[in-house]
Amino acid sequence: MDDDAPGRILRWNLFIGGHLSSSVPVRLVERTEAGRLVWLETGTPMWRTELPGGAHLRDIPPQDRPAGGYAVRADRWPMGSALILQPAGAGHAVFWFFGRRHRFRGWYVNLEHRVRRGEDIDVVDQELDITVAPDRTWRWKDERSFAEKTGHPAYWSAGEAVAIRSEGERVARLAESGAFPFDGTWCDFRPPRRWRTPPLPPRPGRTVL
Repeated sequence: MDDDAPGRILRWNLFIGGHLSSSVPVRLVERTEAGRLVWLETGTPMWRTELPGGAHLRDIPPQDRPAGGYAVRADRWPMGSALILQPAGAGHAVFWFFGRRHRFRGWYVNLEHRVRRGEDIDVVDQELDITVAPDRTWRWKDERSFAEKTGHPAYWSAGEAVAIRSEGERVARLAESGAFPFDGTWCDFRPPRRWRTPPLPPRPGRTVL
């Protein structure tokens, strides 16, 4: 299949502090010079890091994690379906989240660094995020956790933290002005009927960056 063919299955791998948190198959919607759009269907079979006591990876200090990473277990994507915009060269992604009957629920801005490796899209999460309601009001998310991780060698330096927040501020201004991607584009997106929920992909070959 053509690398940019709509419907191609890719793997969206989320890393937190250098360790894999989840690996989910997504379908390519389109790829242009401006970036990549992928579709993530609710209930999609996925791999998730198996952690003790139901903890979340972001709450476990990197020095307390096994050097080789945690084992992963099969699971399903628990959140709503999402269309994900990954702008070329940008330090963020924008999610359009959809609920029941495919009703648009709002946008989510994930501040991140990502690298494409074949069928893998490796996303390094930068903790600080933004939620944007359908009326385009917005708020920061995880500010305290972002501040606590700043300066740790597994995360980002104080200087990098300034750049990450600046990236978020830039995207927030787009929301305030109703500019793309917050102008109503893609809010009525429906995946083609021929697209089936992707199967569980092979177990991730690596769990540490």
